[in-house]
Amino acid sequence: MFQDSPIYDRLIAECGDVPTQVRREAERVSRELELVMRPYQSPGYDRPQAPGTGWQRTAMLPAPRQP
Repeated sequence: MFQDSPIYDRLIAECGDVPTQVRREAERVSRELELVMRPYQSPGYDRPQAPGTGWQRTAMLPAPRQP
């Protein structure tokens, strides 16, 4: 990307190669997420019901203010 730029080389020397570190971390997280999500992608998995189809607690409205 900017490998031939002296400014880029100086930034790498001062701060490390942040774009490469971010890319590696994103790839690691993606691999972990793929492992975690694998059981949910199997054909025999029954998905949970959609939100709102079961019992839900409702919020109570505030009481009127007394003067």
